[in-house]
Amino acid sequence: MKASQEAHLERIKSGFVALVDRKYRAGAAEHGGVLLELSEEVLVDEAIGEAVDQVVYLLSLKELLAGRRS
Repeated sequence: MKASQEAHLERIKSGFVALVDRKYRAGAAEHGGVLLELSEEVLVDEAIGEAVDQVVYLLSLKELLAGRRS
């Protein structure tokens, strides 16, 4: 890869590490407990909820980028 690609990858990795650390800690503080102690059923339900939220955010962003605000 080019040096510019390597630098871009390093920025992405660094940003991701910071984001996942902050998000994990915030979730632990908000929900308590230990993530790996959740049942598989609860964990998959939570993951589905997060996926739904992501689609809502992305569709909303798409509307905003198209100039729609209401």
